[in-house]
Amino acid sequence: MHGEYKVPGGKLVTVDLTVEGGALRDVRVAGDFFLEPDEAILSIDGALEGAPATTDTAGLAARITAALPESAVLLGLTAEGVGIAVRRALAHATEWDDYDWQLVHSEPQAPALHMALDEVLTAEVAAGRRAPTLRVWEWASPAVVIGSFQSLRNEVDPVGAARHGMTVVRRISGGGAMFVEPMSTITYSLSVPESLVSGLSFADSYAYLDDWVLDALGDMGIKAWYQPLNDIATDAGKIAGAAQKRMVGPDGGPGAVLHHVTMSYDIDAGKMLEVLRIGKEKMSDKGTRSAKKRVDPLRRQTGLAREQVIENMIASFRGRYGLSTGGVTTEELARAQELVQTKFATEEWTARVP
Repeated sequence: MHGEYKVPGGKLVTVDLTVEGGALRDVRVAGDFFLEPDEAILSIDGALEGAPATTDTAGLAARITAALPESAVLLGLTAEGVGIAVRRALAHATEWDDYDWQLVHSEPQAPALHMALDEVLTAEVAAGRRAPTLRVWEWASPAVVIGSFQSLRNEVDPVGAARHGMTVVRRISGGGAMFVEPMSTITYSLSVPESLVSGLSFADSYAYLDDWVLDALGDMGIKAWYQPLNDIATDAGKIAGAAQKRMVGPDGGPGAVLHHVTMSYDIDAGKMLEVLRIGKEKMSDKGTRSAKKRVDPLRRQTGLAREQVIENMIASFRGRYGLSTGGVTTEELARAQELVQTKFATEEWTARVP
């Protein structure tokens, strides 16, 4: 069995092993990390040898930590990262390079249709009828997108939303509200097989699926990092937030994961405050007193046009994993349009949590 895991902000860890009698055997840890003293790698292998195959990530990490000499120095490597690589090997996890990725980047769409396309395309990946997909959104109109479990009245000021022509829609994933203006927002979705995140906790899967965009931002001069649970941050402030939804496959089998991210290229913070009801507790949680400090636009940090930022992001993904240009099929679009009428544009769905 073979498992791989790139430690967030660190290096790639690979593990090869077998399982005999319910225990790990012939464990070999490798990667492009740095480790001192040299023989510490043997301590890691030895700590995992004979461990019950049911041991969770924390238990594996504890075995490794206990076995390492006090003088050990790990750079680009963590005991938990090795544990995750082991769990991914045992779960027969797939890797990014195992797939032929497809790009969907089409003309601007209405907010409700974007919600529907996320559901339809991810369901198609779960059913095995669509390749894993990176979809870059273009917005036809301004919107407030609230999380699946958020209270409509607690999150949105209807007077402010109407004044600024904001459509209010509810997505299928959890998380917080998104304030969207077409030329000030960059949004993308990943619709991926569940096996890509096998062996990862829900929290770890956020960092794992965000890793490529951190490199893309780095190439544009932005030092960014994953900030648990679902933010991408820089020294200057938060620049993006992610959300996920898991979908089961046909007959309850392995399914797919929807992971979407909204990034602030530019923002009218005053308008946002008139539309969103951002409470003091929310601001305190983000470590700021002013909403104007919560989101730091990409425009100021990169000096690039929005279209160029998107182009650079797509190029970075293509360079890492390959990416062919595709599109939404006629059948997928028809199903999405049907969902707009029966779900995403209805008051029943939008106000399901009043």
